[in-house]
Amino acid sequence: MSELPAALAEIREDFLALDQRERLQLLLEFSNALPELPERYADHPDLLERVEECQSPVFIFVEVDDASVVHVFITAPREAPTTRGFASILAEGLKDLTVDQVLAVPADYPLTIGLTEAVSPLRIRGMMALLGRIQRQVKEKSAAVA
Repeated sequence: MSELPAALAEIREDFLALDQRERLQLLLEFSNALPELPERYADHPDLLERVEECQSPVFIFVEVDDASVVHVFITAPREAPTTRGFASILAEGLKDLTVDQVLAVPADYPLTIGLTEAVSPLRIRGMMALLGRIQRQVKEKSAAVA
């Protein structure tokens, strides 16, 4: 089994060091830190893929550059802080990783950050679907680059 990328491991440690109430506060802080889409995607929402499993309208786009570095872009509504928080965790945790590193992230990562008691199983499944769709796009785009 491969080692969890440092950023995702650190995020998990941060959550697990807190009690449930504090974890929700940290999730809210992540929701406020979700980067805006770059203009090239904000002006072309047709390029984004909707994550249907999420209750809120969440859209993603993945780029794989010539050096096999992954760039993840996610948008989620401000009125959905839990979803935005999950999106922000993945955006930060996957930032500047290689294709192999992103594909090695365990599918159950969202279950390991200590939020299963604090948020609904439906929301956790949404985060798992978000990770799964990111990994699928990484596979497709890295095959196209190769």
